[in-house]
Amino acid sequence: MARGTPPGARPTIRDIARVAGVSKASVSYALNDLPGVSEATRARVRATATELGWRPSAAARSLSKARAGAIGLAVARDVRLLEEEPYYMRFVAGLESVLAREGFSLLLTVVPDAGAAVRVLRDWWGEQRVDGVVLTDLLVDDPRVDLVAELGIPCAVRGGIDDRLPAGGALALTVETERQAVAEVVEHLLAQGHTRLCRVSGPRQFLHTRRRDTAWREVTRSALGAAAPVVEADYTSAGGLAATRDLLAGARPPTAVVYDNDVMAAAVVAEREALGVRVGAEFAVVAGEDSMLCRLASPAISSSCRDVVADGARSARSLLDAVAGRAGEASVAEPRRFVARASSTRR
Repeated sequence: MARGTPPGARPTIRDIARVAGVSKASVSYALNDLPGVSEATRARVRATATELGWRPSAAARSLSKARAGAIGLAVARDVRLLEEEPYYMRFVAGLESVLAREGFSLLLTVVPDAGAAVRVLRDWWGEQRVDGVVLTDLLVDDPRVDLVAELGIPCAVRGGIDDRLPAGGALALTVETERQAVAEVVEHLLAQGHTRLCRVSGPRQFLHTRRRDTAWREVTRSALGAAAPVVEADYTSAGGLAATRDLLAGARPPTAVVYDNDVMAAAVVAEREALGVRVGAEFAVVAGEDSMLCRLASPAISSSCRDVVADGARSARSLLDAVAGRAGEASVAEPRRFVARASSTRR
């Protein structure tokens, strides 16, 4: 009787992983001669498989040559933020609008950080559960980039560019520009008589935050003679309120604040009386996204508007091209357009 296998039972990948002391994904890499495990681990897995009497079934061999018919998205964000932030559901809606039509499903999970996302994506790829992955919110020195480069996973990337990303048909890159959107916001605020501007950003670990930082510095330095300040927050309503309180307590508080997302902006508008500000009349609020939160707020919130659903659809189409090995040019996201509403317009 094979070690670790019940009498009469056919040994499985799970049995091999347990006896060899490795993950199921590592077993799959080793048995399918894929990169992702050391030669010592590969040898140990194969020896264990031989000892247990494992043989791949004909059905499994057939399936291994076929596509999984699924795309993976591991969202590396705090679940508490996703309770408030509508961006991801709009992005997912865009992905699904293309994937469902093309016969692909979306494998979606939420993890606390990029390290956890690496483990999930590695398992999905090793177990042949996905044909490609979507990477969002790239970080500085993002470990997910090393993973897709190492294993050659087809990927669609949003929110940053990294030189380590695989080139050619395996990469579907969406490039976003920030300067035009920032320039439109600053021009509007200056026209309303505001010169004490500030921005409440998202975390600076994100590459897209750093792109916005650069655009903000360049535009405000050109318009005001010196770069307007930036305060880092975390995209949550509580974080946006805390940053705003600190700004208002300063010696020269701003009269206009631009928030990197709509959640922080909407929280400030909702709590304006507690903050002691008259939104629109004396204190301008602008959001960096434009979900239903901006349109339902009272006063309605000015924002840099972009079609997140269309962005998701564009990413899905590009990724399916990458999965098929069709190299394409980097797609350019539609530029944001500024929508002025009552939160930043003096009557």
